Amino acid sequence: MSTWRRAERTARMGSLKIAILSRSASLYSTDRLKQAAVERGHSVAVVDYLRCYMDITARRPKILFRGEEVRPDAVIPRIGATYTFYGAAVVRQFEMADVFTLNSSDGISRSRDKLRSTQLLSRAGVGLPTTSFAHDSQDIRGILEVVGGPPVVVKLLEGTQGVGVVLAETRKAAESVINAFRQLDANFLVQEFIAEAEGADIRAFVVGDEIVAAMRRQGPPGEFRSNLHRGGRAEAIELTPNQEATALRAARAMGLNVAGVDLIQSSEGPMVLEVNSSPGLEGIEAASSIDVAGAIIDHIEDNLDA
Repeated sequence: MSTWRRAERTARMGSLKIAILSRSASLYSTDRLKQAAVERGHSVAVVDYLRCYMDITARRPKILFRGEEVRPDAVIPRIGATYTFYGAAVVRQFEMADVFTLNSSDGISRSRDKLRSTQLLSRAGVGLPTTSFAHDSQDIRGILEVVGGPPVVVKLLEGTQGVGVVLAETRKAAESVINAFRQLDANFLVQEFIAEAEGADIRAFVVGDEIVAAMRRQGPPGEFRSNLHRGGRAEAIELTPNQEATALRAARAMGLNVAGVDLIQSSEGPMVLEVNSSPGLEGIEAASSIDVAGAIIDHIEDNLDA
């Protein structure tokens, strides 16, 4: 959006009050969102959602922070995976108070539950690695038959940033990992291993109905996970029409306005690995040189202006 058009719209709308739900104002993504909003003439407060508490009252639900009611025009949730339950409850309370939330509480909850999100993506016809889920370790043989391995990828449902994701290259290794997870009473998925991806994946950053930036991430030698937190490197790319359509369909299936959709390119086309409801901005902005934070604030303005 041009500077002139932005100034014209800001003058028409006036300054918005935006609350960023985040544990810390110093986090890169939180700071960039605040900076982008302030540049557009809006007032911004960073609110620690774990310090929020709720007044669940008929006809006038409230969210309070340090003894004062928080009633912004819009909320940007930056909810950490560890605190999904409480963070989603805070977002839901804002929804009850008719405050615009960038991502809905339902969308956040869906995306954080790896099993539920995989089931929803499957129903929506989104390409996925063949996936199996079971409770009893006695069903290991059946699981491996479903996914066509080994090798297979075993994922903890609660894992993030590549933690709790294991490549089992042999049947014995798969049985060992699965038995270890079951002894810990941990829930996990077993997925087909896409060898042709060669340790690379694609992060598509969705805002509204468009992809504002995309990058290809490559894991270090000997590492099948490509997360930047694990030493991967990233470069900007142009998505193919098929990759773009898959990423947008995945975000819609989760009900998210803003999402980081992780894709892997297989011989059968793009497949979705994960949909992140609080995608980090640092890696994608550095790789693409695109003002992703600004695109997010523009999306909020578009919705409130409408």
